[in-house]
Amino acid sequence: MAITVRIPPPLRKYTDGIEVAEIEAANLAGLFEGLEQQFPGIKKALCADNGSPHRFVNIYVNDEDIRFLGGAGYAFREGDEVLLIPAIAGGT
Repeated sequence: MAITVRIPPPLRKYTDGIEVAEIEAANLAGLFEGLEQQFPGIKKALCADNGSPHRFVNIYVNDEDIRFLGGAGYAFREGDEVLLIPAIAGGT
């Protein structure tokens, strides 16, 4: 099933500047794999080797935090819009 993924600026270095991608994915694991196939190297920025999202990456589906929708068990629906937001920290 096709979902729309919005790529934020910090991750666009993996996508050659592409801001929006269409990915075929049924769940979060499929999303990570689909993104990796389309944009090699992006998966390491999103999840650990075991496939679980990095704790500093927030994932929203249709403006809802995926953790409140069932987390990794959430089944994407046709037309879902996913927003990936890596946390940014720093400063003095």
